[in-house]
Amino acid sequence: MVGVLIRMRLRLLSHSLRGAARVSGFVAGIFLGLLGAAITAGAIAGAELAGNSGLAVAPLLFLVWTLGWLVAPVLVAGSDETLQPEHFSLLPIGPRKLAPGLLVATTVGIAPVMTLLAFAGLLVPAASHGGATFVVAAVGVVLQVVLAIVASRVVVGWLGSAMRSRRGRDLGILLASGVMLLIIPAQMLLGSIVPILAGAGDSALLEALRWLPSGWAPAAVQAASTGQWLPAAGLLAALAAAVGVLTLLWSELLRRRLTTPSTGSGSVAEKVGGGWLERALPAAPVSAVMIKEIRLWWRDNRRRVSLLPGLLLGLAMPLFLGFGDGPGTASLPFAALFAIWLAMLNCGNLYGLDGASLRHTLVAPEVQHAEVRGRQLAWLAFVAPVVALAALVLPAVAGQAEMYPWVLGLTAADLGAASGVVMLLSVFAPFPVPQQRSNPFTAAGQPGCATGLKQVAMSVLLVVAVIPVLAVLITGTLLDNDWLLWSSVPLGLLTGAVSAWGCGLVAVHWLRTRGPELLNAVQP
Repeated sequence: MVGVLIRMRLRLLSHSLRGAARVSGFVAGIFLGLLGAAITAGAIAGAELAGNSGLAVAPLLFLVWTLGWLVAPVLVAGSDETLQPEHFSLLPIGPRKLAPGLLVATTVGIAPVMTLLAFAGLLVPAASHGGATFVVAAVGVVLQVVLAIVASRVVVGWLGSAMRSRRGRDLGILLASGVMLLIIPAQMLLGSIVPILAGAGDSALLEALRWLPSGWAPAAVQAASTGQWLPAAGLLAALAAAVGVLTLLWSELLRRRLTTPSTGSGSVAEKVGGGWLERALPAAPVSAVMIKEIRLWWRDNRRRVSLLPGLLLGLAMPLFLGFGDGPGTASLPFAALFAIWLAMLNCGNLYGLDGASLRHTLVAPEVQHAEVRGRQLAWLAFVAPVVALAALVLPAVAGQAEMYPWVLGLTAADLGAASGVVMLLSVFAPFPVPQQRSNPFTAAGQPGCATGLKQVAMSVLLVVAVIPVLAVLITGTLLDNDWLLWSSVPLGLLTGAVSAWGCGLVAVHWLRTRGPELLNAVQP
């Protein structure tokens, strides 16, 4: 069965690589993955060749990669499920048999292969201690990669399981945000790599990292290099046992996913007379789309998972880094900009979330303008209050009141531009999202590297949008002119409005002229 699943996955991946954009994204993903793997493996091998123990830096790098496997599916609102478990629900295959097969099939992809290449750097210090130690390292590397993959699956499955009821959905969003905060220790660990490579690392930290599950393979190699074969075998056995336990746990989560219906999918009684949104907004097509989108952002798990964790992480990460007197303090007033950036990255596939229902928009006459503007306003309705509050409060909290013109001007420009760029990405680079609702943290139908390239393009557009504001701010700072500095705030509002209007016009034109192609791109 494993061979069949692998062939199915390869066939689906090959079919998903249609079009120059997806192929180029796939190739770029391979390049970036190879670059990251080469840096990791090179750091381990370089430390060994430079006279510092490569076994000392390996646990730290392995932990960073493992944290990446845990955080990435939540950060991008989706783990790769090219083979969706629901497709096998009617077959006589139990979860305990299906889970290992899907797990092995998951290893066929860019991310697992690049992780394997990165962890293979452990073979260099192991080779200098003999063939037996090399074998220990080879087995440990494979087990370490499998541990990272299955741990990622368990985290995604656990978060999805928590959101199967109405009460659990809000808890699931908070849990997802907590998982995303793991990126903060990962960033701190990356900052300590250079001292470790120079032989000046914290020995207590290195010793602690070696006894975490992510450091068991390097610890086994360390034990084998000194002739302690029993501890080395015990660590490898512990790795294998951890993989087995996590696989069993994932199979149980898989069983619940396939057999437990969501309790939040019942019918909703129709309200007569409309709600407060209908009374607050004028009767117009743009208002109708805005109301519909606001309700979707509030009720649809997939949309909430796309927006809220990234928005919370965007505010939390600068807050954590800004504590104390370290260099992160300077970034604290600008947390709103980071929150806008992450919220924009995660929400740039609105029509992919609509799926086949996009046809209702395409067949309605002359609704494209209202469709785009209503979606922009609905996105702003959720993001703008949060980032505005952060922009008003955080400079004072950080004791940097002189940064208010910078923060307010850049935030206004970025916020408007982001509302337009979200629509640009939704029409220019959509990808299908499975319509199943069992787990909002799963995604399929597109290579993740292609998504990454589009996100980079979006980030560049945000930078372009704030150039006029930056020019005024820099000039005002050089001339020490407060009036010029504060003029950046209305300029930021104007720049943001123009950017939102211009990007929206392009999105309207694309939706009007390339609607059938867009519908074909978003159908699962």
